[in-house]
Amino acid sequence: MADYLLDTNHASPLVTLSHPLRQQVLQRAQEGHRFAICVPVLTEVLFGIGLLPRAKLNIAEWARLKPHLPCYIPTVDALIATIALRYRLTLLTTDKDFRAVPKLEYENWLSQ
Repeated sequence: MADYLLDTNHASPLVTLSHPLRQQVLQRAQEGHRFAICVPVLTEVLFGIGLLPRAKLNIAEWARLKPHLPCYIPTVDALIATIALRYRLTLLTTDKDFRAVPKLEYENWLSQ
């Protein structure tokens, strides 16, 4: 069995009951395959499905799907680190979890 990480373009259609991708994901999940998302995808999905005319229905359906889609990196730390790396910024933080991010420059001004 394979494990899958969904990008936004594969996670968003899951709230549409008749979408073929939804049917494929649900069928494979029943076969034992596992699907997950990550924080950036979660934020994009929630923003995107909330903009559509059927936002209430989308959000309700997402709430039903959410327990079946574990979210890796359950904090926004990964997104924060990515932005700092992308724009070559020094991150000001007290969070020691950022030590694990290669090439990330960070400082703690609160401990000075």
